[in-house]
Parts: sequence; C-alpha cells; structure tokens
Amino acid sequence: MKLVLLSSLLALAAVSPALAQAPTAATVKTSVKPAGQPGVKTKSPQASSAPANVAGPTDEEIDAKANALTANMQKNLGLSPQQTEKLRAINRRGVDAVELARMRYRTDPRKLSGVVESISSSRLSAIKDVLTPAQFDKYQRKREEKMGIPNVQGVQGTPPPGLGGRSGDQ
Repeated sequence: MKLVLLSSLLALAAVSPALAQAPTAATVKTSVKPAGQPGVKTKSPQASSAPANVAGPTDEEIDAKANALTANMQKNLGLSPQQTEKLRAINRRGVDAVELARMRYRTDPRKLSGVVESISSSRLSAIKDVLTPAQFDKYQRKREEKMGIPNVQGVQGTPPPGLGGRSGDQ
C-alpha cells in the first residue's frame, strides 16, 4: 500500500513543478497623467510566448492513478466488490479534483494547499462511510504512518499536552 501511494504522490509531485514554472499571462499597469488632469490608469495584458492554459493529465492518467489507489486499498483492506467500486469512484473524484486544482491554482501555492486539504478531508469522510470500522482503522493507521503523523498517544504512551487522558487535566 505504501509503495503505490508513495509512487502516486511522487508522480503528482513531479507534475506540479512543471506546472508551477509555466509562464502565465502578465498584466502591465501604465499610468498616464496629462498636465492639469487627474491621473488615468490602464491595464493591458502583456503578450506571452506560451499559452495561458497548461494541459492537465488525460482521463486515462487520472483513471490509472485512481485505479492504483483502489487496487492498493483492495489488497490491504480486503474490500468487497461493492466497496471496491464505491472507493474507485471516490478515488477518481479525488484525483480529478486535485488535478483540476493544480491547474487552476498553479500560481498560488497557498490557495492550492488549502483546496487540496479540503479535497483530502472530504475524500477521507467518504472513505469512512464505505469502509467498516475495522477497515477504516487499518486504513487510517497506514495513512498516518505513510504521512508521518504521530499517533494520539505519542511515543511514551502519554497524551500530548491539551489532550489529557484524565478528566482532571482539562
């Protein structure tokens, strides 16, 4: 599961620098102020040698990424055929939405990060609705392990500050 998820993340990461470096149409501001007149500002688009729209991945590439995610989940979680199809649709929507966001916000990394986080949380919620509690726990453990998220209990088994294990701590 780690290998497929890691490889798909690496593939997505390889695409984003290329998109981020693509030239975009710039706007040139000019200010004209005739003698004795109030200032007049105009904006005109600057000519660009490259097209403003960068083509994103094809439907086949998006399907391949979604199918790889689904196959990995099926292998590691023991999904039923119904769960597999539901998760395939969820993964397809998620990959498609992330790729669309990458194209749309390629010049605004902060906005892209927020949109991708939103997509990820809604995808996680949809996955939780499809999986059994035991499957979701296993999925969540693997996901946290892959992403380097520490578990709630920490290394020593003591809760982090503010998440006290006793009712008197809060």
